[in-house]
Amino acid sequence: MTRGSRVDGREDEDEQLSLTFAALADPTRRAILARLADGELTVNELAEPFAMSVQAISKHLKVLERAGLIKRGREAQWRPSRLDPAPLNAASEWIEQYRELAIDRMDRLEAEIKKLQAQPQGGPRNG
Repeated sequence: MTRGSRVDGREDEDEQLSLTFAALADPTRRAILARLADGELTVNELAEPFAMSVQAISKHLKVLERAGLIKRGREAQWRPSRLDPAPLNAASEWIEQYRELAIDRMDRLEAEIKKLQAQPQGGPRNG
């Protein structure tokens, strides 16, 4: 099968998750998102607490925008950025389904361990 021809039609969702996780992998981008959680900010405002140039912050913003994690305004030169939580929600849902699976497996393992611990020591084991 070629890329984009998956039977289940989830290639766009998979691509979005990849973009989201790649964007979140960088601590500077996570810090930018945390600042944008409080409201819109311009590139200059976002750059203030970082020891990097406005151009470097702009590159981070482009990655976040490409991942859909932020929206950027078109107000003249200001171009304020704002958080878009939709991709974060999708990533959270994806993580949650595997978290639930892991919890279920751990619960079953714990039940088996308790069964083994309840068996008399040294007695015959059935298999």
